[in-house]
Amino acid sequence: MCGWLTRPANLSEQRTWGAAPSKPLSTMTAASNATPYGTLPPASPVADRKPISLPRLNELRLRGEKITMLTAYDATFAAVADAAGVECILVGDSLGMVCQGLPSTVGVSLETMRYHTESVARGVQRVQGTAWIIGDLPFGAYQESPEQALRSATVLMQAGAHMVKLEGGGWTTETVRFLVERGIPVCAHLGLTPQTVHALGGYRVQGRGDAAAKLRQEALALQDAGAAMLVLEMVPASLSAELTEALPRCHTIGIGAGKDTAGQVLVMHDMLGINLGKNPKFVRNFMTGQDSVLSAMSAYVHAVKSGSFPDNSLHAW
Repeated sequence: MCGWLTRPANLSEQRTWGAAPSKPLSTMTAASNATPYGTLPPASPVADRKPISLPRLNELRLRGEKITMLTAYDATFAAVADAAGVECILVGDSLGMVCQGLPSTVGVSLETMRYHTESVARGVQRVQGTAWIIGDLPFGAYQESPEQALRSATVLMQAGAHMVKLEGGGWTTETVRFLVERGIPVCAHLGLTPQTVHALGGYRVQGRGDAAAKLRQEALALQDAGAAMLVLEMVPASLSAELTEALPRCHTIGIGAGKDTAGQVLVMHDMLGINLGKNPKFVRNFMTGQDSVLSAMSAYVHAVKSGSFPDNSLHAW
């Protein structure tokens, strides 16, 4: 029952635009390795590909290949995402809504983020995975001071994250600089920032009209501070495209921000069609027509890499 996470011998095919494995993941284990209750199997042979790193992400960007990112919150789904060819796994504070049933991400604690980051890291390591793991700094874990942000980031890095993510611009610039100078890679987040959704007046598009100039200024400042990635959430497609061109050292990752960002991210539950509410406009259900989670995630990778997702006429503003 549990052996379906074991990695196949030849991984090169799976890193080619999310191609599905040559045989079902459920058959990729020896009976002697079987363990009960969905426990992860013993480690597979060393993967025939290099681990994802900041230089590797830079290489993808330089050759015009889209970066793929999905959220995951436990060992099993993290291992499947890695096997599907997802380069970046975000341990997002969205777990508060999809795992804990909270009304927003505001109630997620640093200890909860540590627990889930550890779980994801163990899953990727157990199957000799190569994904880049990003841990979300939750609300209240970095707003007080750069020193508080460093303490919180240390918790997530020691739990297995390769990078931390924080929301907002302006005042966060110095916090980003403080972390980067101390060797902690940072992913910034502009546009709709869920931790401050009450201040924004709800889940609505950001960066329209006069607000575009402020968002542009904040994005450039974050790049100058050393942010290596920038999530753009619910930002007009035209503005996202402009920002991507203006940020050669900071890879833009869109979610509801059009097709012209350097990469894309979706919440795993949304793209599998198993969320607790109505899917946002920018989501596509990748389980449609697929027979497994692995196949759905592979289809997502292929769609992002090939440019067929997102479709600006359907998934953007």
